[in-house]
Amino acid sequence: MMLQGIRIVELASYVAGPGACGILADWGAEVIKVEPPAGDPFRQFFGSIGLEDAENRVFDNDNRGKRSVALDLTNVDDAEVLRRLVATADVFVTNTRPASLDRLGLGWEQLKAIKPDLIFANFTGYGSAGPEADKPGFDITAFWARSGLCSLGTVKGGDPAQLRTGIGDHMAAMGLVAGIMGALFHRQRTGEGQKLETSLLRMGIYAASCEHAIQLQMNKLASTKARPEAVNPLNNFFKTADDQWFVMVPRQGSGDWPRIARAIGQPALLEDARFTGVRDRRANGPALVALLDQAFGAMTWAEVQTALEAEKLIFGPVQSVAQATRDPQALAAGCYVDAPAADGSAIRLPATPIDFERHTPSARLAPALNADGDAIRAELGLAASN
Repeated sequence: MMLQGIRIVELASYVAGPGACGILADWGAEVIKVEPPAGDPFRQFFGSIGLEDAENRVFDNDNRGKRSVALDLTNVDDAEVLRRLVATADVFVTNTRPASLDRLGLGWEQLKAIKPDLIFANFTGYGSAGPEADKPGFDITAFWARSGLCSLGTVKGGDPAQLRTGIGDHMAAMGLVAGIMGALFHRQRTGEGQKLETSLLRMGIYAASCEHAIQLQMNKLASTKARPEAVNPLNNFFKTADDQWFVMVPRQGSGDWPRIARAIGQPALLEDARFTGVRDRRANGPALVALLDQAFGAMTWAEVQTALEAEKLIFGPVQSVAQATRDPQALAAGCYVDAPAADGSAIRLPATPIDFERHTPSARLAPALNADGDAIRAELGLAASN
């Protein structure tokens, strides 16, 4: 097991912190999930939308392979259990707001005194400094809306789009994992623990960092245009006769324009002065998009694939999530994993996104609330909870 012998104590809820720890559990770390007596609120994901379902794959997705202990940290004895647990840990991961941690006696300085070589991974909505450092944040507020990503994904004049469940959180989880692995490597070399941190806002701005770099250089940024007004009308979405949307991505320069004209069976377009160069095609974008819409709209998706592949063009289907779960390439690429259920059946879940030649994750479902509470207390030399 790649991270065998690494113990991680997770005091985190919802998605980003648990998601990071879920990846590390997949990589072989022992992850102990510390939950309030009522459990991580994400255990109630389906209940919160009016569906009482004993199976909760959304929670399993980020919490499989962990151990669970329920602690009321406002209780002196339970807070002491956590401090003793941290004394045995390599990494402490939390998305609890910094002021709350300090009030509970669980801030960085307090835990460092208990375990000097501890790696303290702190995840927040907006960062640990500044006027909104202690403000709660979700990925739709801090990652999506505040960072500029929502604006970038909104066609000029259109309504802002919602962010679906956990997308920003899972992006941030990968960043948190990278930071933890870097800190573990540093500790192996030096023996030093340290605090590391990231935030949903920081990760959102990094996700859009190409656009932020343009803004910082040019002091302006082009708005997101509707399909007919796209900056490059060839870099666009089109729909086939059998209602399959796809996206086409021409490479830099003009080399792919002749290939596209041949693929749609209209090589004569290469002689049309409206479309000769990049600037010509941009100036006449609505007309070119209309021509491409007509051409692709007369072809089936199978015919489009054959034509574009023959010209070695870059394109891909716009799939629903349902289609993605059945995509032969996604299945072959290991995008899903089957975890055994108690009744012997298999429960399919999304896989964590990295494979290693010398490590195969063990697929296990998430633990029941406090499933390991008494065992963890016994390991610490403490009596079972009442």
